[in-house]
Amino acid sequence: MTIFELFVIAVGVSMDAFAVSICKGLSVRKLRSSHAFITAMWFGGFQALMPLIGYFIGIHFADFVTNIDHWIAFVLLALIGCNMIKESRETVTECSHDEDFSFRKMFPLAVATSIDALAVGVTFAFLKINIWTAVLLIGATTAFFSGVGVKIGNVFGCRYKSKAELVGGLILIVMGIRILVEHLFFS
Repeated sequence: MTIFELFVIAVGVSMDAFAVSICKGLSVRKLRSSHAFITAMWFGGFQALMPLIGYFIGIHFADFVTNIDHWIAFVLLALIGCNMIKESRETVTECSHDEDFSFRKMFPLAVATSIDALAVGVTFAFLKINIWTAVLLIGATTAFFSGVGVKIGNVFGCRYKSKAELVGGLILIVMGIRILVEHLFFS
């Protein structure tokens, strides 16, 4: 997998965090740079940590599933992508004023937005990806999108939340299909 393909996956998995960051930005009446920084660190940190955990879980099972690893990667990425698309279609107006950026508020949001990245990490183990490159790229990409998302949310509101989830879901599905097609027809 190339750096560009890893970046595309990083963008895809960061879209949940981006969407929540938009809502966090909307919830702040007067935006400070610390709000963007805190959000970027929480979401970027967890988006980096979860694929690492998933990878180490996945390596324990990689030897047992080497004949079907491409199918597992495809199914996991497609399921995550479909779930993100489904969530993008739900009409929820969760964006309300909540200027709390404490551990108590940010920890559950960071975990919730990074569960998909755990499954992607398992997929990386099956595909024998350089996990350190992937983790750094996913964490940095998510931190960037999260910081920008807070600013966008503060300026524009919830208008782009569902679009971000839709794009992220489509990206993950396309990457899953690419992995499957590459393995079935070009290996």
